[in-house]
Amino acid sequence: MNHHQPLAYRMRPKNIDEIIGQEHLVGQGKIIDRMVKANMLSSMILFGPPGTGKTSMAYALANSVGLPLKILNAVTDKKKDMEIVVEEAKMRGQMVLILDEVHRLDKAKQDFLLPHLESNLLTLIGCTTSNPYHSINPAIRSRCHLFELHGLTIDNVKTALHRAIVQYNETSQNDINIGEDALEHLALAANGDLRSSLNGLELAVSSTPPTETGVIELTIDIAEECMQKKSFSHDKDGDAHYDVLSAFQKSIRGSDVDAALHYLSRLIEAGDLDSIARRMIVIAYEDIGLANPQAGPRAVSAVQAAERLGFPEARIPLANVVVELALSPKSNTAYKALDAALSDLRSGRSGDVPAHLKDSHYKGAEKLGRGKEYLYPHNYPGAWVDQQYLPDSIKNRIYYSPKDTGKFEKALKQVYEKIQRDRKN
Repeated sequence: MNHHQPLAYRMRPKNIDEIIGQEHLVGQGKIIDRMVKANMLSSMILFGPPGTGKTSMAYALANSVGLPLKILNAVTDKKKDMEIVVEEAKMRGQMVLILDEVHRLDKAKQDFLLPHLESNLLTLIGCTTSNPYHSINPAIRSRCHLFELHGLTIDNVKTALHRAIVQYNETSQNDINIGEDALEHLALAANGDLRSSLNGLELAVSSTPPTETGVIELTIDIAEECMQKKSFSHDKDGDAHYDVLSAFQKSIRGSDVDAALHYLSRLIEAGDLDSIARRMIVIAYEDIGLANPQAGPRAVSAVQAAERLGFPEARIPLANVVVELALSPKSNTAYKALDAALSDLRSGRSGDVPAHLKDSHYKGAEKLGRGKEYLYPHNYPGAWVDQQYLPDSIKNRIYYSPKDTGKFEKALKQVYEKIQRDRKN
């Protein structure tokens, strides 16, 4: 074993049977397993979070079908490098091109690769952390299968760590003895990133002197020191960021305060106050709405306080308002009513403003019939009088459907239903 190479590189699976996790793709009878057994590897895009083994899987798949392979990077390698790969593929008959950061493939490189993918001279295995539906050009995407790799479980990572320790013990003069709590921390602190976990193990082994008996004792303290830089990872521009924001809003909408605080902690750890602020204000009006009208102003006040304080203190007003939003009654009736009105308007259902509602504050308005027969509500009991406000073509349309959520909307509902009854009488 070449100990000068990083441990994560040395531990790459050599074939499909050594791949850890991703059973939905490489398990018995699953799609990639069937490809390999049929010896018909197709071009594909592997996408998923960092450290889930995308490049390693690509490497193992090429080996499993016995095809020569080249690994390039769409950012750092030039079109000339791809031309060299194509020439070699022509000599060998076929080749697998593993392309990291495939979402960064520019048009010149893409145009060069396309005919070779179509002729099957090259089998492309692109690897990316980005969602290919958002980030990869349709011309490439349409010629590839899209496979999503899932984040590795703690047990997946521990399996890989055990495998690395066994291999180290077989090839080194010193043996590794690791406590279960230290192993658990190496697996847990990596947040599903196998590469980070293996890097932590490698740092722990290389920085810990062996005992007199030649044993490297890895304790929980050593594991914590070696993993401190990888307690959490978050790319504010990546797809995972929007997944967290989505989960944050849906947790508040679903009144799960613990989940809401969990996702808030992820966004705080990423230092993304702007996204937190926008999302919380939207939630206050979209999901809480008329059930608790004060939620909107309080969310705005909490955001303003957080912005003035900055992190770490900003977390305090944010926590207060997130708990309130999550446990507040919920109503989306106001904006849903508006959306229904907008839908009518955009589909051509509108009509002329009734004449008695038109502006009458100009000379000649009365001759045109503007404002005539308008009934001034304040001149009637309860400041209400029955008259038509909607255009004739949609005069019976109803958009607002109130809920019994919260004292405020309950009161609105009573008023609304009384008006509807009085109109019918």
